[in-house]
Amino acid sequence: MSAASDTPEDKDTAQGFLFALAAYVFWGFLPLFMKMVAHISPVEVVAHRVIWSIPIAGAILLVMRRTDALVAALKSPRTLFMACVTATLVSVNWGVYVWSIATDHALDAALGYYINPLFSIALAAVLLGEKLTRLQWIAVGLAAAAVGVLWYDAGTLPWAALTLTVSWGFYAFFKKSLPVGPNQGFLLEVLILSVPATAYLIWLTAQGQGHFLSSAYDTWLLLTCGVVTAVPLMLYANGAKLLRLSTIGIMQYIAPTMIFLVAVIIFKEPFGQARMIAFPMIWAALVVYSIPMLREFRRR
Repeated sequence: MSAASDTPEDKDTAQGFLFALAAYVFWGFLPLFMKMVAHISPVEVVAHRVIWSIPIAGAILLVMRRTDALVAALKSPRTLFMACVTATLVSVNWGVYVWSIATDHALDAALGYYINPLFSIALAAVLLGEKLTRLQWIAVGLAAAAVGVLWYDAGTLPWAALTLTVSWGFYAFFKKSLPVGPNQGFLLEVLILSVPATAYLIWLTAQGQGHFLSSAYDTWLLLTCGVVTAVPLMLYANGAKLLRLSTIGIMQYIAPTMIFLVAVIIFKEPFGQARMIAFPMIWAALVVYSIPMLREFRRR
């Protein structure tokens, strides 16, 4: 997925839809797995997500015969620098997400990913000088007001949700500057992160605090971290290539909606008055934001 010649026509395909749908449903159920590793520190979980993603991502690239771009990227200082930036952002996002699920803040995770598309268009306006439409300004304003409601009620900003929004928003922004395909870029990021991840796990084991090999249950859970990390990301990367941007734009609400339902129905997280006000405001903002995309669907 690195060469421009690999990019298909700008149209939706059944294969792309199934790839993207599988990724979003996977992410929607991910809190159930993360709750199973809640007894393990988020940093250790993220370290294992990094380590065990490498063989999966590497095997996929070998099968697809797409390793040339990765080798070229490893020889480019600029590409390595940009990959370090995106790797740092995605590791922060993973860490806060794992912490959110483990500490009964799954609703904050859902909120963060709901706000993300609205943050992205605001980011484009500020950093790229893109002009927002009236509907987009209304959507951003509604999202900001919803955050204000939660801030006022709690007396503090919903930092977990905002960190997820900002880290993923900037990750997507800088990812566009990474001159390699999405699959190669992901492997490059986890290879970079594997250095501090490996050092941390060695130190943790030396302290006698590591969970890997401490029991069969924990060992299998940590090994599975690679699957739940690499598989949906690579499904998404391949699905996005085979779908229109507007289709992906609407499908991106699947995962936070599922996370929201899991948090309320399965995890029984409290849905207080402030959230009863803030979440409908976010949903209204997303409807407003999606109107142009929905019109495009109707036109087609």
